[in-house]
Amino acid sequence: MSRVHNFSAGPAALPLEVLEQAQASLTDYEGSGMSVMEISHRSKAFMQIAEEAEADLRELMGIPDDYAVLFLQGGATQQFALLPMNLCAPGQSADYLVTGSWSKKAYAQGGAVTQANLVAQGDNASVPAVDSWNLNSDAAFFHYCQNETIGGVEFHELPETGSVPLVADMSSTILSRPIDVSRFGVIYAGAQKNIGPAGLTIMIARKDLLEQGGEGLPPILRYQTQAEAGSMSNTPPTFAWYLAGLVFKWLKRQGGIEAMGEINKRKAEALYAAIDGSDFYANPVAIENRSWMNVPFTLAKPDLDSVFLQEAEAAGLMNLKGHRSVGGMRASIYNAVSEDSVNALIAFMADFESRNA
Repeated sequence: MSRVHNFSAGPAALPLEVLEQAQASLTDYEGSGMSVMEISHRSKAFMQIAEEAEADLRELMGIPDDYAVLFLQGGATQQFALLPMNLCAPGQSADYLVTGSWSKKAYAQGGAVTQANLVAQGDNASVPAVDSWNLNSDAAFFHYCQNETIGGVEFHELPETGSVPLVADMSSTILSRPIDVSRFGVIYAGAQKNIGPAGLTIMIARKDLLEQGGEGLPPILRYQTQAEAGSMSNTPPTFAWYLAGLVFKWLKRQGGIEAMGEINKRKAEALYAAIDGSDFYANPVAIENRSWMNVPFTLAKPDLDSVFLQEAEAAGLMNLKGHRSVGGMRASIYNAVSEDSVNALIAFMADFESRNA
Protein backbone atom coordinates (compact mmCIF):
# COMPACT_ATOMS: atom_id res chain seq x y z
CA MET A 1 0.00 0.00 0.00
CA SER A 2 1.32 3.43 -0.93
CA ARG A 3 1.87 5.97 1.82
CA VAL A 4 -1.13 8.01 2.97
CA HIS A 5 -0.70 11.64 4.03
CA ASN A 6 -3.56 12.65 6.33
CA PHE A 7 -4.46 16.36 6.33
CA SER A 8 -7.71 15.95 8.28
CA ALA A 9 -8.78 18.89 10.46
CA GLY A 10 -10.00 16.56 13.18
CA PRO A 11 -10.09 13.86 14.24
CA ALA A 12 -6.60 14.23 12.89
CA ALA A 13 -3.40 12.33 12.26
CA LEU A 14 -1.63 10.68 15.19
CA PRO A 15 2.08 9.72 15.29
CA LEU A 16 2.54 6.24 13.84
CA GLU A 17 4.76 5.06 16.68
CA VAL A 18 2.06 6.12 19.17
CA LEU A 19 -0.55 4.11 17.28
CA GLU A 20 1.74 1.10 17.16
CA GLN A 21 2.43 1.34 20.89
CA ALA A 22 -1.29 1.58 21.60
CA GLN A 23 -1.94 -1.36 19.30
CA ALA A 24 0.39 -3.51 21.38
CA SER A 25 -1.58 -2.62 24.51
CA LEU A 26 -5.02 -3.31 23.09
CA THR A 27 -5.10 -6.95 24.16
CA ASP A 28 -2.46 -7.05 26.90
CA TYR A 29 -1.40 -3.95 28.82
CA GLU A 30 2.06 -4.52 30.28
CA GLY A 31 1.53 -8.21 30.93
CA SER A 32 -1.74 -7.77 32.80
CA GLY A 33 -3.65 -10.04 30.40
CA MET A 34 -6.19 -7.23 30.00
CA SER A 35 -6.58 -4.49 27.45
CA VAL A 36 -5.65 -0.98 28.47
CA MET A 37 -9.33 -0.25 27.75
CA GLU A 38 -10.45 -2.89 30.25
CA ILE A 39 -8.61 -1.83 33.39
CA SER A 40 -10.32 0.23 36.08
CA HIS A 41 -9.70 3.97 36.16
CA ARG A 42 -9.13 3.45 39.91
CA SER A 43 -6.51 0.76 39.40
CA LYS A 44 -2.86 1.30 40.23
CA ALA A 45 -1.96 0.78 36.56
CA PHE A 46 -4.30 3.49 35.27
CA MET A 47 -3.48 5.89 38.09
CA GLN A 48 0.13 5.68 36.94
CA ILE A 49 -0.97 6.41 33.34
CA ALA A 50 -2.96 9.42 34.54
CA GLU A 51 -0.24 10.81 36.79
CA GLU A 52 2.46 10.46 34.15
CA ALA A 53 0.28 12.12 31.51
CA GLU A 54 -0.32 15.15 33.73
CA ALA A 55 3.34 15.36 34.76
CA ASP A 56 4.51 15.18 31.13
CA LEU A 57 2.01 17.84 30.02
CA ARG A 58 3.09 20.12 32.85
CA GLU A 59 6.73 19.65 31.82
CA LEU A 60 6.06 20.22 28.12
CA MET A 61 4.07 23.41 28.63
CA GLY A 62 5.79 24.72 31.77
CA ILE A 63 2.50 24.76 33.67
CA PRO A 64 2.88 26.52 37.05
CA ASP A 65 1.90 24.79 40.28
CA ASP A 66 -1.00 27.17 40.88
CA TYR A 67 -2.78 25.80 37.80
CA ALA A 68 -4.98 22.72 37.75
CA VAL A 69 -4.84 20.30 34.83
CA LEU A 70 -8.13 18.57 34.07
CA PHE A 71 -8.87 15.68 31.70
CA LEU A 72 -12.55 16.15 30.85
CA GLN A 73 -15.30 14.67 28.73
CA GLY A 74 -17.77 16.60 26.58
CA GLY A 75 -15.50 18.17 24.00
CA ALA A 76 -14.37 21.78 23.77
CA THR A 77 -17.83 22.79 22.57
CA GLN A 78 -19.37 21.81 25.91
CA GLN A 79 -16.99 24.22 27.62
CA PHE A 80 -18.59 27.09 25.67
CA ALA A 81 -21.47 26.85 28.15
CA LEU A 82 -19.64 25.47 31.18
CA LEU A 83 -17.02 28.24 31.24
CA PRO A 84 -19.44 31.11 31.94
CA MET A 85 -21.47 28.86 34.25
CA ASN A 86 -18.33 28.25 36.32
CA LEU A 87 -16.53 31.57 36.05
CA CYS A 88 -19.26 34.24 36.05
CA ALA A 89 -20.80 35.49 39.28
CA PRO A 90 -24.54 36.23 39.17
CA GLY A 91 -25.12 39.27 36.97
CA GLN A 92 -21.51 39.34 35.75
CA SER A 93 -20.77 39.53 32.03
CA ALA A 94 -18.02 37.97 29.92
CA ASP A 95 -16.13 39.44 26.95
CA TYR A 96 -16.03 37.54 23.63
CA LEU A 97 -13.86 38.29 20.62
CA VAL A 98 -15.25 36.64 17.47
CA THR A 99 -12.78 35.80 14.70
CA GLY A 100 -14.45 32.81 13.05
CA SER A 101 -16.89 29.94 13.39
CA TRP A 102 -15.73 28.52 16.72
CA SER A 103 -15.47 31.78 18.63
CA LYS A 104 -18.87 32.73 17.19
CA LYS A 105 -20.33 29.52 18.63
CA ALA A 106 -18.65 30.19 21.98
CA TYR A 107 -20.20 33.68 22.04
CA ALA A 108 -23.65 32.28 21.25
CA GLN A 109 -23.40 29.58 23.92
CA GLY A 110 -22.03 32.04 26.45
CA GLY A 111 -24.93 34.37 25.77
CA ALA A 112 -27.36 31.56 26.57
CA VAL A 113 -26.16 31.37 30.19
CA THR A 114 -24.75 34.82 31.02
CA GLN A 115 -24.49 38.34 29.65
CA ALA A 116 -22.03 38.13 26.75
CA ASN A 117 -20.30 41.27 25.53
CA LEU A 118 -19.19 41.19 21.89
CA VAL A 119 -15.74 42.81 21.95
CA ALA A 120 -15.43 42.81 18.15
CA GLN A 121 -16.29 40.59 15.21
CA GLY A 122 -13.82 39.78 12.45
CA ASP A 123 -14.37 38.98 8.80
CA ASN A 124 -13.14 35.36 8.98
CA ALA A 125 -9.90 36.44 7.29
CA SER A 126 -8.23 38.58 9.93
CA VAL A 127 -8.26 39.61 13.59
CA PRO A 128 -10.15 42.89 14.20
CA ALA A 129 -7.88 45.87 14.92
CA VAL A 130 -7.28 46.26 18.65
CA ASP A 131 -8.46 49.89 18.63
CA SER A 132 -11.91 48.64 17.56
CA TRP A 133 -12.35 46.37 20.60
CA ASN A 134 -15.10 47.15 23.09
CA LEU A 135 -13.60 45.81 26.32
CA ASN A 136 -15.35 45.59 29.68
CA SER A 137 -12.94 46.01 32.58
CA ASP A 138 -15.42 44.29 34.93
CA ALA A 139 -15.82 41.16 32.79
CA ALA A 140 -15.41 37.77 34.43
CA PHE A 141 -13.13 36.74 31.58
CA PHE A 142 -12.10 37.54 28.01
CA HIS A 143 -12.68 34.62 25.65
CA TYR A 144 -11.09 34.09 22.25
CA CYS A 145 -10.12 31.26 19.93
CA GLN A 146 -6.36 31.09 19.44
CA ASN A 147 -6.72 29.43 16.05
CA GLU A 148 -9.87 29.17 13.95
CA THR A 149 -9.70 25.72 12.41
CA ILE A 150 -12.21 26.41 9.63
CA GLY A 151 -11.01 29.80 8.41
CA GLY A 152 -7.32 29.43 9.24
CA VAL A 153 -7.14 32.66 11.28
CA GLU A 154 -4.63 32.58 14.13
CA PHE A 155 -3.38 34.90 16.86
CA HIS A 156 0.38 35.22 16.89
CA GLU A 157 0.36 37.71 19.77
CA LEU A 158 -1.69 37.32 22.94
CA PRO A 159 -4.55 39.75 23.57
CA GLU A 160 -3.91 42.33 26.28
CA THR A 161 -6.83 42.26 28.71
CA GLY A 162 -5.45 43.91 31.84
CA SER A 163 -6.79 42.31 35.01
CA VAL A 164 -9.52 40.39 33.17
CA PRO A 165 -8.56 36.68 32.99
CA LEU A 166 -7.70 35.48 29.49
CA VAL A 167 -9.60 32.34 28.42
CA ALA A 168 -8.45 30.62 25.23
CA ASP A 169 -9.84 27.85 23.09
CA MET A 170 -6.60 26.23 21.89
CA SER A 171 -8.11 23.09 20.42
CA SER A 172 -6.16 23.32 17.17
CA THR A 173 -2.95 24.97 18.32
CA ILE A 174 -2.09 23.58 21.76
CA LEU A 175 1.37 21.96 21.95
CA SER A 176 2.30 23.30 18.51
CA ARG A 177 4.84 25.80 19.96
CA PRO A 178 5.79 27.27 23.36
CA ILE A 179 3.36 29.60 25.17
CA ASP A 180 3.47 31.38 28.52
CA VAL A 181 0.72 29.60 30.46
CA SER A 182 0.92 32.17 33.26
CA ARG A 183 -0.62 34.76 30.91
CA PHE A 184 -3.90 32.83 30.92
CA GLY A 185 -6.73 32.25 33.32
CA VAL A 186 -7.94 29.17 31.44
CA ILE A 187 -6.70 27.22 28.41
CA TYR A 188 -8.89 24.45 27.05
CA ALA A 189 -8.57 22.18 24.04
CA GLY A 190 -10.36 19.28 22.44
CA ALA A 191 -7.87 16.45 22.06
CA GLN A 192 -8.59 15.37 18.49
CA LYS A 193 -6.10 17.62 16.72
CA ASN A 194 -2.75 17.78 18.53
CA ILE A 195 -3.31 15.58 21.59
CA GLY A 196 -5.08 12.31 20.80
CA PRO A 197 -8.42 10.82 19.80
CA ALA A 198 -11.79 12.51 20.13
CA GLY A 199 -13.59 12.22 23.46
CA LEU A 200 -11.13 14.04 25.70
CA THR A 201 -10.78 17.73 26.55
CA ILE A 202 -7.77 19.18 28.32
CA MET A 203 -8.27 22.17 30.61
CA ILE A 204 -5.47 24.16 32.26
CA ALA A 205 -6.90 26.64 34.75
CA ARG A 206 -5.77 28.91 37.54
CA LYS A 207 -6.85 27.24 40.75
CA ASP A 208 -8.21 30.44 42.26
CA LEU A 209 -10.66 30.84 39.36
CA LEU A 210 -11.97 27.32 39.87
CA GLU A 211 -12.26 27.71 43.63
CA GLN A 212 -14.35 30.88 43.43
CA GLY A 213 -16.67 29.78 40.61
CA GLY A 214 -19.62 27.52 39.96
CA GLU A 215 -21.65 28.52 42.99
CA GLY A 216 -25.13 27.03 42.79
CA LEU A 217 -24.28 24.57 40.03
CA PRO A 218 -24.87 20.84 40.42
CA PRO A 219 -21.53 19.38 41.56
CA ILE A 220 -21.04 17.37 38.36
CA LEU A 221 -21.01 20.62 36.33
CA ARG A 222 -18.42 22.35 38.53
CA TYR A 223 -14.82 22.36 37.38
CA GLN A 224 -13.75 22.43 41.03
CA THR A 225 -15.44 19.06 41.55
CA GLN A 226 -13.25 17.53 38.84
CA ALA A 227 -10.15 19.30 40.16
CA GLU A 228 -10.69 17.91 43.65
CA ALA A 229 -11.31 14.41 42.26
CA GLY A 230 -8.30 14.35 39.93
CA SER A 231 -10.65 14.43 36.92
CA MET A 232 -12.29 11.24 38.19
CA SER A 233 -15.55 12.33 39.78
CA ASN A 234 -17.05 10.03 37.16
CA THR A 235 -15.41 7.50 34.86
CA PRO A 236 -13.12 9.44 32.52
CA PRO A 237 -12.39 8.56 28.86
CA THR A 238 -9.59 6.23 29.84
CA PHE A 239 -8.36 5.13 26.41
CA ALA A 240 -8.23 8.72 25.12
CA TRP A 241 -6.36 9.73 28.28
CA TYR A 242 -3.91 6.86 27.79
CA LEU A 243 -3.28 7.85 24.15
CA ALA A 244 -2.80 11.49 25.12
CA GLY A 245 -0.12 10.36 27.54
CA LEU A 246 1.64 8.46 24.76
CA VAL A 247 1.53 11.58 22.57
CA PHE A 248 3.05 13.67 25.36
CA LYS A 249 5.94 11.20 25.65
CA TRP A 250 6.33 11.25 21.85
CA LEU A 251 6.56 15.04 21.95
CA LYS A 252 9.28 14.84 24.59
CA ARG A 253 11.22 12.46 22.35
CA GLN A 254 10.98 14.97 19.50
CA GLY A 255 12.68 17.57 21.67
CA GLY A 256 9.62 19.12 23.28
CA ILE A 257 7.37 21.84 21.97
CA GLU A 258 10.28 24.19 21.32
CA ALA A 259 11.56 21.76 18.68
CA MET A 260 8.03 21.07 17.48
CA GLY A 261 7.47 24.80 17.06
CA GLU A 262 10.47 25.05 14.76
CA ILE A 263 9.19 22.14 12.66
CA ASN A 264 5.68 23.58 12.46
CA LYS A 265 7.02 26.98 11.42
CA ARG A 266 8.99 25.38 8.57
CA LYS A 267 5.96 23.37 7.42
CA ALA A 268 3.68 26.40 7.35
CA GLU A 269 6.22 28.67 5.69
CA ALA A 270 6.89 26.12 2.95
CA LEU A 271 3.21 25.61 2.16
CA TYR A 272 2.37 29.33 2.18
CA ALA A 273 5.40 30.00 -0.03
CA ALA A 274 4.08 27.49 -2.56
CA ILE A 275 0.65 29.16 -2.51
CA ASP A 276 2.00 32.73 -2.70
CA GLY A 277 4.44 31.83 -5.46
CA SER A 278 1.60 30.66 -7.69
CA ASP A 279 -1.09 32.44 -9.71
CA PHE A 280 -3.15 29.25 -9.54
CA TYR A 281 -3.58 29.01 -5.74
CA ALA A 282 -4.58 31.64 -3.19
CA ASN A 283 -4.96 31.92 0.58
CA PRO A 284 -7.68 34.32 1.82
CA VAL A 285 -6.23 35.13 5.27
CA ALA A 286 -4.30 38.28 6.17
CA ILE A 287 -0.60 37.40 6.25
CA GLU A 288 -0.20 38.46 9.89
CA ASN A 289 -3.04 36.13 10.94
CA ARG A 290 -2.25 33.05 8.90
CA SER A 291 -2.54 29.80 10.81
CA TRP A 292 0.36 27.42 11.24
CA MET A 293 -2.05 24.54 11.72
CA ASN A 294 -4.87 24.97 9.17
CA VAL A 295 -4.04 26.30 5.72
CA PRO A 296 -7.08 26.98 3.50
CA PHE A 297 -6.52 27.66 -0.17
CA THR A 298 -8.54 28.11 -3.32
CA LEU A 299 -7.95 27.31 -6.97
CA ALA A 300 -8.08 29.97 -9.68
CA LYS A 301 -10.47 27.63 -11.49
CA PRO A 302 -13.05 26.48 -8.90
CA ASP A 303 -14.57 24.07 -11.40
CA LEU A 304 -11.40 22.00 -10.94
CA ASP A 305 -11.93 21.56 -7.19
CA SER A 306 -13.39 18.07 -7.50
CA VAL A 307 -10.66 17.01 -9.94
CA PHE A 308 -7.97 18.31 -7.57
CA LEU A 309 -9.44 16.33 -4.69
CA GLN A 310 -9.82 13.13 -6.72
CA GLU A 311 -6.25 13.27 -7.99
CA ALA A 312 -4.93 14.20 -4.55
CA GLU A 313 -6.58 11.15 -3.00
CA ALA A 314 -5.20 8.95 -5.76
CA ALA A 315 -1.76 10.30 -4.79
CA GLY A 316 -2.38 9.47 -1.11
CA LEU A 317 -3.11 13.06 -0.06
CA MET A 318 -6.24 12.68 2.03
CA ASN A 319 -8.84 14.98 3.63
CA LEU A 320 -7.99 18.18 1.75
CA LYS A 321 -11.57 19.29 1.11
CA GLY A 322 -12.33 22.63 2.75
CA HIS A 323 -15.03 22.95 5.38
CA ARG A 324 -18.53 22.89 3.94
CA SER A 325 -19.15 26.46 5.12
CA VAL A 326 -16.28 27.96 3.11
CA GLY A 327 -15.43 25.47 0.35
CA GLY A 328 -12.08 25.30 -1.40
CA MET A 329 -9.26 23.27 0.10
CA ARG A 330 -7.75 23.05 3.57
CA ALA A 331 -4.56 21.33 4.67
CA SER A 332 -4.37 20.75 8.41
CA ILE A 333 -0.73 20.28 9.29
CA TYR A 334 -0.76 19.44 12.99
CA ASN A 335 2.20 18.06 14.94
CA ALA A 336 1.82 14.51 13.65
CA VAL A 337 1.86 15.64 9.99
CA SER A 338 5.47 15.37 8.90
CA GLU A 339 7.51 17.71 6.75
CA ASP A 340 7.62 14.89 4.19
CA SER A 341 3.83 14.96 3.98
CA VAL A 342 3.80 18.73 3.50
CA ASN A 343 6.48 18.44 0.81
CA ALA A 344 4.43 15.74 -0.93
CA LEU A 345 1.44 18.09 -1.00
CA ILE A 346 3.54 20.95 -2.36
CA ALA A 347 4.93 18.72 -5.12
CA PHE A 348 1.42 17.55 -6.05
CA MET A 349 0.13 21.13 -6.14
CA ALA A 350 2.94 22.19 -8.48
CA ASP A 351 2.28 19.22 -10.79
CA PHE A 352 -1.48 19.85 -10.81
CA GLU A 353 -0.92 23.51 -11.67
CA SER A 354 1.44 22.64 -14.49
CA ARG A 355 -1.25 20.49 -16.06
CA ASN A 356 -4.26 22.71 -15.45
CA ALA A 357 -3.22 26.36 -15.31
